[in-house]
Amino acid sequence: MVFDERLVMAFILENAIKYGGKARSKSVLGKILSVKPEYRNAIKDLIEYIKSKIEYVNSLSQDELLKLYEEYKDYVKTPTKAEKKSPLPPLPNAEIGKVVTRFAPNPDFVLHLGSLRPLIISYEYAKIYEGRFIVRFEDTDPRTKKPKLEYYKLILDDIRWLGIEPDEVYYQSDRLELYYNVARELIGRGYAYVCLCPSEEFSKLSKSGVACPHRGQSPSENMELFDKMLSGEFKEGEAVLRIKTDLSHPNPSVRDWPALRIIDTKRYPHPRVGVKYRVWPLYNFSCAIDDYYMGVTHVFRGVEHKVNEEKQRYIYKYLDWKEPTYIHHGRLAIPGGILSKSKILKGIREGLYKSVDDPKLATVPALRRRGFRPEALKNIILRVGISPSNAVIDFSLLASENRKIVDRLANRYFGVRNPFKVYFKRVSHIDLIKIRKHPDYPERGVRRFEFRDEYISLYIDFEDYSNIISRDPFRLIGIGNFILEEADKQVKIRYIDNDVKKAKKEGYKFIHWVPVDHSIKCIFIYPDTTYEGYSELNILDEKVDSVIQFERIGYFRIEDLGRNNINVVFAHD
Repeated sequence: MVFDERLVMAFILENAIKYGGKARSKSVLGKILSVKPEYRNAIKDLIEYIKSKIEYVNSLSQDELLKLYEEYKDYVKTPTKAEKKSPLPPLPNAEIGKVVTRFAPNPDFVLHLGSLRPLIISYEYAKIYEGRFIVRFEDTDPRTKKPKLEYYKLILDDIRWLGIEPDEVYYQSDRLELYYNVARELIGRGYAYVCLCPSEEFSKLSKSGVACPHRGQSPSENMELFDKMLSGEFKEGEAVLRIKTDLSHPNPSVRDWPALRIIDTKRYPHPRVGVKYRVWPLYNFSCAIDDYYMGVTHVFRGVEHKVNEEKQRYIYKYLDWKEPTYIHHGRLAIPGGILSKSKILKGIREGLYKSVDDPKLATVPALRRRGFRPEALKNIILRVGISPSNAVIDFSLLASENRKIVDRLANRYFGVRNPFKVYFKRVSHIDLIKIRKHPDYPERGVRRFEFRDEYISLYIDFEDYSNIISRDPFRLIGIGNFILEEADKQVKIRYIDNDVKKAKKEGYKFIHWVPVDHSIKCIFIYPDTTYEGYSELNILDEKVDSVIQFERIGYFRIEDLGRNNINVVFAHD
């Protein structure tokens, strides 16, 4: 693991000044881990690293110590009230009112659980430091990662559903003239050139560390060639604008990396700007330019982007721009939850998934459809934090967090997935059954069941019938204790009494039920299957999008309320 030398030195120097010129490793270690908890994964190496730095610091005179501390002191500061309240660690190089963060999705797909880490963390830090939060659509590849208009809207809808309102929203497809202007400036300074090599030929030269034959062209020659790229004199694949870098760089992909290329937009029109442009920036070029012009101060991104930072650093260096502070996080995974865009789209094409909100998926539309609350998703992401190590979020953890929120919101109802009909002879006092909509909130009212006929028919779940066929007593919740009387063509049960204490003491099976004449068809939609059963009619008091609990089954989101049937989507137990 690579440790942040500036941060480590700042804490050591601060500690040394506090203790008369001699830093103490234990207290320094504690301070560093409070800011960088991910360093615990390499604690032994960190201790040795601190010791090596302390040895140097403790050898300095008081004047040298104070002078060196001036260089590093900005990396150590007392947390603000907002920082103390947040589960996230303090942000390096951050000032109240001056932090600008961004979330930059490609609108070629919807958000998923993995997308939420940079989104929520970026927004939370902007809020903590009273700064600005930007959403920037990186839609500059109409060929390979072609944006779709519906995804722009879905992404913004999901962001706002999470309770996040961006201060600014940008579309890179609106900013191509800016990229062209910066390209001209780099060409004029001699830091960019137009390469006419076939891609295979350039790749061979690059791997060998040999300069492209076009690298030595003058700025005026490159400017003329760039104008020809823009005017359409070159076809797709015939010309690329490259940034001059170190040809001996250990990573060949960094060597003279491509900044702008030609895309045949007549063949691959852009969904927002059509065929207006034919020269499009690649990721590292547009990203660096936008981060600078938008004033982004802190970038939260996956560890896999470190090589991109190396590439972008050349832009900042050549144009004398200040780089943002980069903070890396690991990938998120959910067992059994597919987060790969290509796999999901392939699954939709092959009929494995019905759409991007299929309950099998861990996309944000799918989680919304299942009844997950935005607060639950935000809490999970903030708990995971910004560690550079990969994290696995088990579905049970998601369910537990969501249950804390929806349990108090969800009214209770009865529903049966595998209906099985039983009947009993009504006794006089069983005429009106009242059951609270929520056991903890009597003010929400009750569910009413009126029984007037001599014989009452109920749906119970077939699984429960298989338990009562043994003729052991059981309890119908809210009605009373029963026993199986006969099981021929029709199943008849007999009322015993209404002694709840006895039922609990003797371990009677508690069974939910739905009156046949007070029922509505209910489609129970699960990730892997669908049941066609019944729900009590009282559920029609609810609204679409409400989360309810079917007792003894689980929590569901109401997707559709019709006159003849309802659809509910399973959230979790």
